[in-house]
Amino acid sequence: MNSDDHVPPHFHVRYNEYEAQVDISDGELSAGELPNRARKLVKEWWGLHRNELEEAWELASTMKPPMKIQPLP
Repeated sequence: MNSDDHVPPHFHVRYNEYEAQVDISDGELSAGELPNRARKLVKEWWGLHRNELEEAWELASTMKPPMKIQPLP
């Protein structure tokens, strides 16, 4: 997340040469592309951390650094 990012609330994903934006509200890609396997992993991670992502977005939107969110094990 970037502190000067635009709405709707989203996070950025990089996977090898792919880049995408994922909406926090539903876990769906809003821009870019990812291979199917990566997309499924992102969706799983989003499901585990949706509340943390919403909190991180709120922090970033008030120019405070968002907290780190754990990756998939």
